[in-house]
Amino acid sequence: MLEINNWIDYNHPPFLSQVDVSDIQIISFQLTGIENCSIWFRSMRVALLGRNMLGMVDGTCKKEKFSESMWNHWENINAIVLSWIMNSMAKGLLEGIKYASSAQVVWEYLLESFNKVDGSRTYNLHKEIATLPQGTTFVSVYFSRLKDLWEEFEALVPAPGCDCLKSREFVVYL
Repeated sequence: MLEINNWIDYNHPPFLSQVDVSDIQIISFQLTGIENCSIWFRSMRVALLGRNMLGMVDGTCKKEKFSESMWNHWENINAIVLSWIMNSMAKGLLEGIKYASSAQVVWEYLLESFNKVDGSRTYNLHKEIATLPQGTTFVSVYFSRLKDLWEEFEALVPAPGCDCLKSREFVVYL
């Protein structure tokens, strides 16, 4: 268990700075559904990581890891992270989570509900990559759009993490 002596430094997972308040939106857009969930999850993950709060949603910073004297502080942090998540969602999506009390449970629910990779999305991305015209746009604009499509495709269909023959074939295919 982690014990804290009257103060928490900024490297400690349940550290709150003066700007970490519950009524802010930590990313610049809202989750609207499956159509923007990939970029929303990535943006939220980066924002939470930058605030040293990713552990509140990925399960590495559980209440039980702290001494009982820290549980109220942990609950405060959880409530703030939960409010950040709720503030970055379209109002219509709040129905499924409005009574939730755990940021981790909400995060997992949203992943399960919206972070779906279906064949039609990957097919359409692949098709869009293959047929993307430059037209009259600058090469830099065309390249940026193409790069965005490739990065989304790679995020949806990550390469296998082993060094087996299938993995090498897949990397060559990409």
